[in-house]
Amino acid sequence: MITRRNFLGTTAIIGAAGTALLGGQESQPVANSAAGGAPESTVANSAAGGARGSTVGTYLATRLEQAGVRDYFVVPGDFNLILLDQILENPRLRMIGCCNELNAGYAADGYARSNGVAAMVVTYSVGGLSALNAVTCAYSEDLPVIVVVGGINSDSEWQDKIIHHALGEVRYDYQREIYAHVTAGAFSVRHAADAPAVIDGAIDLALRRRKPVMLEIACNLASMPVPPPRPRRFDAAPASDSAALADAVDHAAELLNKASRPVLVAGSKLRPPASREAFLKLADAAGYAVASVPAAKGMFPETHPAYAGIYWGPVSWPGVASVVESADAYLFAGALLSDYATTGYTAMIDPKKLLLALPGEVRLPGATYAGVQLADFLGALAGKVRRNDASLVEFARGRMKDEPPAVAPGDTLTIAEVSRQIHDALGKDTALLVETGDSWFHGLRMRLPEGCRFEIQFQAGSIGWSVPATLGYELGFTTPTRVIAMIGDGSFQVTAQEVSTMIRHGTRPIIILVNNRGYIIEDAIHQGPYNKIKNWDYAGLMEVWTNGEGKGLGLHAKTVGELTAALARATTHDGPCMIEVAIDPQDCSPDMREWGTRVAEANGKPPRS
Repeated sequence: MITRRNFLGTTAIIGAAGTALLGGQESQPVANSAAGGAPESTVANSAAGGARGSTVGTYLATRLEQAGVRDYFVVPGDFNLILLDQILENPRLRMIGCCNELNAGYAADGYARSNGVAAMVVTYSVGGLSALNAVTCAYSEDLPVIVVVGGINSDSEWQDKIIHHALGEVRYDYQREIYAHVTAGAFSVRHAADAPAVIDGAIDLALRRRKPVMLEIACNLASMPVPPPRPRRFDAAPASDSAALADAVDHAAELLNKASRPVLVAGSKLRPPASREAFLKLADAAGYAVASVPAAKGMFPETHPAYAGIYWGPVSWPGVASVVESADAYLFAGALLSDYATTGYTAMIDPKKLLLALPGEVRLPGATYAGVQLADFLGALAGKVRRNDASLVEFARGRMKDEPPAVAPGDTLTIAEVSRQIHDALGKDTALLVETGDSWFHGLRMRLPEGCRFEIQFQAGSIGWSVPATLGYELGFTTPTRVIAMIGDGSFQVTAQEVSTMIRHGTRPIIILVNNRGYIIEDAIHQGPYNKIKNWDYAGLMEVWTNGEGKGLGLHAKTVGELTAALARATTHDGPCMIEVAIDPQDCSPDMREWGTRVAEANGKPPRS
């Protein structure tokens, strides 16, 4: 038996039967995005599939459908082939074959962002462990990804047989043990009779906790008969402790109402729609200036009159750090104050003025209130705060409008001009993904138009995420959405081949490939020859991947006019388009250099004596 505690204090016990027992933490509802995310409370109805002749695999497929999954990401392997056959029996689920398990995991990450929940199916050990980094990243980003692993034959363990794809020893639990540390729970189906309860428990946990789960199903059980799915309610979020909620709201309102210049700061744990709506309600009621940490960009409308911009310590939007840090009270709602988010812990946040509301807990100066749901707290607080626009007036007084430099069509491209043209291409039916690197800093500087979505993998910061995530993100929408991804060449080389899957399935992203010959963000932190990479003809790869089947388009741009023409062509192209822009390696965001210096200093602090 394995016992672990996650960073929020929740204990998961993974027993030999594969069940997971949890306690002590708030459960947030699954996202129900405007793009058609899974419902915040889903009632499973057996009419959705398999009333007769249900098997373990078809039962799983029905439950995934009922949870809100429409597409699932797959890499086949001999331990999951029968399971895949069974899932394919459900005509309402679409299989998306990926090039490798890491990419499948990142694609599921992107899908969970737009759809609210995602699923992937891989094989035992070599598949499950290949996906591990993507699943770890999804955990850090609060994304419910259901990782289904085709496991070894259920008889193999008690027969003490050596199995391929494994360690070459008679040890088979290591995959579940590893996953127990990076998921809300690791589950195993070793007896067909247990499958319905285990499957339901795993899906329910993923939706309630908004975290990945791992579900291992023995390969010889996938086609075994089980009773058809019964009606079941998934994801009924627990109510707040009423007394704790009332006390937290009264205490927070007292602190905010006596402050002369309070501010609000949005954090990434506002992703659930109920939390975002409650935060917007609070902002409307309070009248304070509102900022966002980088990971929460796009979770508060940037066209809102109270929106000041990104708070990121020394590399905040102009005027934002001054307004936030000079406030005599600041409420950070759902914010994770990591080293990256605070620019190497240099952000001037005074604990005596900090009100921090997190999923399941509100921390105020002198008191902590457990058992308080984030949406409940923010919504109730909106009815208690007195309107005070002093911080917003102060920000407006010092606001400066950026004027882009004049350029001519024949001018050599700069990264600032690339960003300007990307910004001009954004609209209410578009979404922007930015990859770890200089793309972060340029994307975070853009003010989003109404309805435009934005995604960043900020907490994990795993290079290569955005290529497969772009695939999954677009597939997760139920309304036409043009996804624009800004990706550096170094990150692109990690997961490049998933562009071929975009071509295969007819998605229509516009990928802006910034070719600056290396890992520029690493150079900003610490220079070295290891940050240089082999140059590719990135746009030329689109022809290779299309290979006469599909509509991949690759374009090059070295001048202002060439990029303008390429974007115009890309927006009318009915397929994936990559625009490779050539940028001088020394041409990068000053914010990134400042941030990199601060992070390097934090990384390099000597050990305590």
